[in-house]
Amino acid sequence: MSIIEQFHRNEEHRWRNVGLRLLLVLATTVLIVWFMPRNEAQQFQYEIGEPWHYGTIIAKYDFPIYKTDEALQQERDSLLSMFQPYFDYDDQVESQAVGKFRSDFAKGMPDLPANFERIIVDRLHRLYQAGIMSTPDYNALHGDTTRLIRVIFGKNAESVQTGCIYSTKSAYEQLLSDEELSKERPALQRLNLNNYIEPNLIYDRAHSQTARNDLLSSISPASGMMMAGQKVIGVGDMVNEYNYRVLNSFQRELQRRNASKSQLTQHLAGGTIYVFTLVLLFTIYLAMFRKDYFEKPRSIAMLYLLITIFPIFVSLMMVHSYFSFSVYVLPFAFVPIFARVFMDSRTAFITHVTMVLICAAVLRMQYEFIVIQTVAGLVAIYSLREMTSRAQVFKTAVMVFVATCLIHFALQLMQSGAVFEPDTRMYYHFFINGVLLLLAYPLMYLVEKLFGFTSTITLIELSNTNRGLLRMLSEVAPGTFQHSIIVGNLASEIANKIGANSTLVRTGALYHDIGKMANPAFFTENQQGGINPHDNLTEKESAKIIIGHVTNGVKLAEEANLPVFIRDFILTHHGRGLTKYFYIKYQNEHPDEIVDKEAFTYPGPNPYTREQAILMMADACEAASHSLKEYTEENISELVNKMVDGQVAAGFFKECRITFYDIAIAKQVLIDRLKAIYHTRIQYPKLKEEK
Repeated sequence: MSIIEQFHRNEEHRWRNVGLRLLLVLATTVLIVWFMPRNEAQQFQYEIGEPWHYGTIIAKYDFPIYKTDEALQQERDSLLSMFQPYFDYDDQVESQAVGKFRSDFAKGMPDLPANFERIIVDRLHRLYQAGIMSTPDYNALHGDTTRLIRVIFGKNAESVQTGCIYSTKSAYEQLLSDEELSKERPALQRLNLNNYIEPNLIYDRAHSQTARNDLLSSISPASGMMMAGQKVIGVGDMVNEYNYRVLNSFQRELQRRNASKSQLTQHLAGGTIYVFTLVLLFTIYLAMFRKDYFEKPRSIAMLYLLITIFPIFVSLMMVHSYFSFSVYVLPFAFVPIFARVFMDSRTAFITHVTMVLICAAVLRMQYEFIVIQTVAGLVAIYSLREMTSRAQVFKTAVMVFVATCLIHFALQLMQSGAVFEPDTRMYYHFFINGVLLLLAYPLMYLVEKLFGFTSTITLIELSNTNRGLLRMLSEVAPGTFQHSIIVGNLASEIANKIGANSTLVRTGALYHDIGKMANPAFFTENQQGGINPHDNLTEKESAKIIIGHVTNGVKLAEEANLPVFIRDFILTHHGRGLTKYFYIKYQNEHPDEIVDKEAFTYPGPNPYTREQAILMMADACEAASHSLKEYTEENISELVNKMVDGQVAAGFFKECRITFYDIAIAKQVLIDRLKAIYHTRIQYPKLKEEK
């Protein structure tokens, strides 16, 4: 391939990466903006007696100051208590009822005197003149005898007290209790006067409803005006009853004005640009300082999920009010905790700040929220600088709770000086937030499995030599076990010096030779009494057994469900190297034969991470150090340089990102540590004999 073709291929690859990252930014932006509140008026949260957490608001236009719902309801109730419903007076009802009575009385009324017809007709006339309405309509007036109704007589209407009219039931009782008629009460009851009592006051629904609406329309919904240029409320001002009404009115006006399509479009465009800028800056940070994360799709998936899921939760709480608590109960510190545990501190901070700023846009740039959550994130990152046990999650939750309470208290002092009147509800929310942070403990295991990460805690648990395969290794192949521990110590110190993951390489070193448990006696560190089983085997058979400890180790790791990185350390700690002892011996014994190197070559692959390269160097040097006849500084230095330089020359480190500077430091660490292990001494000069 020519240089020009290679250049074009690299350019194509680079632009493809840029396109994929831009697509990731757009997808994240669209998802967040989709859930963001569309209406600006729905985004303020405030209560009477609390300080105003947002910026100073100046009225840009005139708007009325609306009365509260309670005040409007009181005015309505007051007016409705004086409302006079309309009833139509039907004069035909009386003539029909009286005519029916005369007809029935003429047919014969037993046991009644003849003058009772005149008396009953007179009493019915009096009742109908006063007015009779149906019992349900009468009861609907709540029995208030002083209440007035409007009775329509033709084209005129008069106000009549309800105490002066009758219901059908009370009219019948009035007849029975009449002084003259009560003398013949039994006969009257048999007469069934109910048949002649009908309501002549008919409720006029249409007229009454019109009058009622006219009355209620006289109530003004506002009690004043806020003029353009006036300050609605300022930062730190306490929200009193008046401010509360003004803010409610301001939000109603915003909602009315934002109902137009142009306003919604502007709001949506602003939110999109804001979120896109923040996500783009986050992506640029990863591309500049953590480019290796883009080679791990699961790492990228977790990071972008963290900055997406919490803004969505906040948007849902703001728009739909799914929860009765404030947004402060949400465990935002999950973001820095997971990013710190599975990645690094700087990425954890950038991820957390990006997420907080996006959430702040949903909350109308609430500066108190930004301050509190930034402090919480920093405390979470600092507390997990070296995470060695899952119990640290509890300490982190406590520290975050204390820090958020302290910073909120400080903000209250600066805003209002309300030392003796703290907002206890906020501390209650902070406490719930701290309790929810404890869920990071079980969720950590879920994140590990879902995104393929391995936390420091898991590495430490895997390094426990008192259980599992490591305990079996110490019993079956004690020499290999001791070799693995020494290699682990050497490798972790190198990793600390060059900035690699020391816990990871130490764990990998403990497991790299577990395959030797299948045939422990065939490895020199486990042989006793000078018996060497290889003496009875050919070189190819011996090489096959030695090489087999790699495949056997992978098989044991899979059976024990060890993480993938353990298998990678097992496969790469010899790379594609040769079993030189048996290869050279075979070649010396068959000088005329073309030797197939594949029979003496480890399956590989070569190391592709710095930690795997470190393990290869430490393993080779520690194993070779046992072959030295004399442990001097010169011998150890010569051995280490020879082994590591040979690995570099063989191309074992071409596929991993380890520098010559890292290799130089690794060689120096190995020399120093091996000298300490074997207690090298300086060579004392010999005393010359006198002639």
